[in-house]
Amino acid sequence: SECAVFRPYRPIEREDLETLKLPSCHSRLVAGLVAILLGLISADISVRAQSTGSQAGAQNNEGLAVRRVVLRFLTTGDFPPFNFYDEDGVLTGLNVDLARAICLQLQVTCEVSERPWAQLLPSLQKSEVDAVIAGHAVTAQALQKVAFSDRYFHTPGRFARRGNNTGLTATPEGLEGKRIAVASGTAHEAYVRQFFRGSRILVFDNPDIAREALKAGEVDVVFGDAVSLSFWINGTASEQCCTFSGGAFLEPKFFGDGMAIALPKDDPQLKADVNNALAEVRTSGRFIELVTRYFPFRLY
Repeated sequence: SECAVFRPYRPIEREDLETLKLPSCHSRLVAGLVAILLGLISADISVRAQSTGSQAGAQNNEGLAVRRVVLRFLTTGDFPPFNFYDEDGVLTGLNVDLARAICLQLQVTCEVSERPWAQLLPSLQKSEVDAVIAGHAVTAQALQKVAFSDRYFHTPGRFARRGNNTGLTATPEGLEGKRIAVASGTAHEAYVRQFFRGSRILVFDNPDIAREALKAGEVDVVFGDAVSLSFWINGTASEQCCTFSGGAFLEPKFFGDGMAIALPKDDPQLKADVNNALAEVRTSGRFIELVTRYFPFRLY
């Protein structure tokens, strides 16, 4: 056949290119070789693409710092000492500094902005921010809308007494028959009614009036929020009359599970990263530094 004839090799001249026609069998052979070559190239590109995709996925699974360059926190500006504007108009507070410490641990840029309380969780649900750190308690109602990090701050209940009343012990036995001041309708009232039934429980309209009763000597102790009590005891309003008595009471049933960072429900990786960062901030001692900065008085 035509294809079976052996033809010695000779260089192709320029004029040959214009008239060169391959036999039909050669055309079929070349077409087949081209198809095989294209198939091999396509397969190689596919394998390389799959390999590159797998590597990118592995990198993304390593943590937040790989996937994100910015972490957007949202808070309020009216909850001192957790989040508030200082005298220079700068947003600051324990929550603000903790957000920055988390970003530093995750090696991402930190953005902390402020909105009214009612807009916080809706903004998170709309993906306008990545996290909300404003003192939210973990409740069943909130869990229907968002996820939460591990708890990072607990607000205990504590007793305070007059400084010269050193014989008191802040236990049900030690306060039997003693006058306990509490604010009406609070968890602190419910707690003392439950566990200090041998004491005389005096209910006041608000915590300020209850504390004033202690300062005036009208009651033996006041039971309330440790944060508010610590600032009152060490502030000018108390006139250095009083001090804490006994330790902290942290029963979740009455005082909640503590504060946590609100996060999107559909981003478990972000939750894991934030929790890991919180743990590292605690282990490093940085969290205690922040608490001491904004709460120079003993809370627990």
